[in-house]
Amino acid sequence: MRRSKTLEKIRAGKMVAVAGLGHFHPPYVTLAAHYGYDCIWLDLEHRAMDQRETQALAAFCHLADIDLMIRSPSHEPTKLNRCLEDGATGIMLQMIDTPEQAERAVQYLKFPPLGNRGIDAAGLDCNFTLAVDDNYTSDANRETFICAQIETPLGVENADAIAAVEGIDILLVGTGDLGLRIREATGPVLSIDESIERTAAATAAHGKTLGTIAIDSDGMKKRHDQGTGFLVSASEFMALKNNLEGNMKLFKDVCGE
Repeated sequence: MRRSKTLEKIRAGKMVAVAGLGHFHPPYVTLAAHYGYDCIWLDLEHRAMDQRETQALAAFCHLADIDLMIRSPSHEPTKLNRCLEDGATGIMLQMIDTPEQAERAVQYLKFPPLGNRGIDAAGLDCNFTLAVDDNYTSDANRETFICAQIETPLGVENADAIAAVEGIDILLVGTGDLGLRIREATGPVLSIDESIERTAAATAAHGKTLGTIAIDSDGMKKRHDQGTGFLVSASEFMALKNNLEGNMKLFKDVCGE
């Protein structure tokens, strides 16, 4: 079974570099791997993609030797399992607010004795049966990861209990949805920075990893200093935006238009 670069970095106490992707774009996978990213975050919650496209991207990730973390649109166990069978290294579950939700995720995504994942042993994760042996399930448990996305004040409040769940590896603070809910709160709630610091304390206390998002140097340094070990610092949207914006400026400078 392919070894996870994300987990290898985490176990060595190093930062994981993550690039976001929301469309079927195989070249992005290859380029991200070439430039040193450890993991592709494939967003299927907010982006439309059929299963064959997802399977193809997983295969490209295996070819490029880069992890694939899928944010599934559903917590339905069969769909989550299929992502792992198709070759995903990790699963991100959105809106994890309670330890009970985290425990269910572990039951769905880990084989016994840790969880209750159903076995197929015929997918890309085990090289289509060629890598199946007596260690397959233990290897799968060891080389796949679960990322719980903390996106609400309740999730922040329960961060310590969520981080305590065996089988949860990463708590990633989703500042978009969290920020929206902080702005709309009718009572006192923690700020974004306070929420990240509380989640950082929870992950540190339980030997887990803090995940955050930052796309500029100041933001990256701030999140690094707050204890981030899993940093989403690129996306194809920002790459395209910055490239088009920069090239249009160059066009106007050179051509005078």
